[in-house]
Amino acid sequence: MRITNIVLAVCLVLVCFGDAAVANNPGDREAYFGDLHVHTRFSFDAYIFNVRATPDDAYRYARGDALQHAFGYPIRLRGAPLDFMAVTDHATYMGVLHAMGDPQHRLSKGDLARQLISSDPAVFMSAFRNVASAIISGKADSRLQHEDVVRDTWRAEIAAAERHNKPGRFTTFVGYEYTSAPPFNLHRNVIFEGAKAPAKPFAATDSLNPEDLWDWMDANRARGIEALAIPHNPNWSNGTMFMRTMFGGDPLDEAYAEQRMRNEPLVEMTQVKGTSDTHPLLSPNDEWADFEIFADSPEIFAALGDGKEVTISVKGSYVRDALLTGLEFEEKEDFNPYRFGLIGSSDTHNAGAPYEEQHFYSKTGINDGSPVRRGSALPDGVGDWDEFATLPQDQKSAGYLADWGASGLAGVWAEANTREALYAALRRKESFATSGTRMRVRFFAGYDIAKLDLDDPSVVSSLYEKGVPMGGDLLGKRHGAPDFVAWAARDPQSAWLQRLQIVKGWIQGGEVREAVYDVACSDGGSLDPNTHRCPDNGADVNPKTCEFDAFKGDAELKASWSDPNFEPDQHAFYYVRVLENPTCRWSTWDALRAGIEPRPDLKRTIQERAWSSPIWVVPR
Repeated sequence: MRITNIVLAVCLVLVCFGDAAVANNPGDREAYFGDLHVHTRFSFDAYIFNVRATPDDAYRYARGDALQHAFGYPIRLRGAPLDFMAVTDHATYMGVLHAMGDPQHRLSKGDLARQLISSDPAVFMSAFRNVASAIISGKADSRLQHEDVVRDTWRAEIAAAERHNKPGRFTTFVGYEYTSAPPFNLHRNVIFEGAKAPAKPFAATDSLNPEDLWDWMDANRARGIEALAIPHNPNWSNGTMFMRTMFGGDPLDEAYAEQRMRNEPLVEMTQVKGTSDTHPLLSPNDEWADFEIFADSPEIFAALGDGKEVTISVKGSYVRDALLTGLEFEEKEDFNPYRFGLIGSSDTHNAGAPYEEQHFYSKTGINDGSPVRRGSALPDGVGDWDEFATLPQDQKSAGYLADWGASGLAGVWAEANTREALYAALRRKESFATSGTRMRVRFFAGYDIAKLDLDDPSVVSSLYEKGVPMGGDLLGKRHGAPDFVAWAARDPQSAWLQRLQIVKGWIQGGEVREAVYDVACSDGGSLDPNTHRCPDNGADVNPKTCEFDAFKGDAELKASWSDPNFEPDQHAFYYVRVLENPTCRWSTWDALRAGIEPRPDLKRTIQERAWSSPIWVVPR
């Protein structure tokens, strides 16, 4: 059964999706960075929050042009342009609110349209709540259900992607967001291989069940329309993104696992609304688990919980936990529903995303486009943070906004910056996630690669020849542990690298286990053989200027590593995590510019990081 699945996976990459992935030497693959999660005025929520930027504006921003933020100031990428992007406006009521706001459109004459543009806050908020309720419930609302507008908008989205696709220079993907939330987040971004797409996108108003989305995708694939779906924000799913049952409660089976992995080979590890690697409650022995965690917030979930406080389940809501759950199924049932690779993306609703902490402008237009509104600066008339803490809740900015971050980016190893090559790389899961920086990460496993000279210019070609890259399966041997090669290079515009790690998950005695191994230390540090940890390199940040340490850390970290606790009969996965030296978090930058002390209940620094897709070691 396992051999059959692996052969099928090879077929999917080499045959089913064209020759682009194997046309050249894999050793010539380069890292490309992009964002597969961007919203414009055609998304209902972006439009409500005063975003008027178009998909054309979003693509121009990605290539380096300035863009007008909904709050009235210009924004622009400070680093290099992106290599690829997908605009992923919500399929649910796509373009309908924009049509309502157009005085020349027939939808502008209705009562709901007049309420949504009302200058009376009470009228606007009542209309907004009604719209939000319709979106969350997934039930069609006749005032919003205008299929002709959705189809016209979808055609405009496809046309914009076609206009800006420049093979070899900048790649665009046709895409959209499937927004199911019954009542917690089950959202997916659907990314098409080419320009060929259905007449209208499958939306939550068609079904809240993601399994129905996969059926639709399979039917499209049979007609020659290829696409993949990428779940995001499992950290907001209350345990429903990676369940142990189907949507309707039936037990998972092999057909479910095959369909899910056929349609969802990736998951979005990190974005503005938090990082979904793991949680301190799930990984108490991982010192770096508490990274950009979205806190339980009754404010944002009160409406979903009928006014009651909601505690968000961490089990079934994080990537590492899901990978471990997949191993359990693999050992006990001989199928794995959670064998996915990793990417990052932003989920910006401004058409342009803030990937850098120093230049953060958050996510949703006028709702959080200023430091005061996102809770990192003091409102007028408030003297200090002690006084701020005594304010009634309705006079503070929404607390959950302070948990959001300047994240993230998708990294892909491909032969060329084209749809064909990038899509093939996403399919084979040779992808990685970053928290916003342009760190490059590579990861290989094999049985005779430890002897390779990592300084040899041809070593990458040898690693492809003798091993498997991230996203792949390594068939185990009855004797001997595999070798792993991990490599990372810093973003020249960001801090130096502090440590290179390998995260392992495995099954032992029927129980899931996990461990984090440092495998390369900066500044010549030596690994502790007992704790498997690097020494602290002492890198710090100047709190008065946010200047980070320029004399500690490395530009590159690499290592050959063998698992000291490997057992050949265990199902296991491994992935790389690389950490930069500390830098200032966006909230500290906001306070610094405002001339005040940073808000005391927010972390002042951040350690940017990147994660490779896993490699699975499969026992014979």
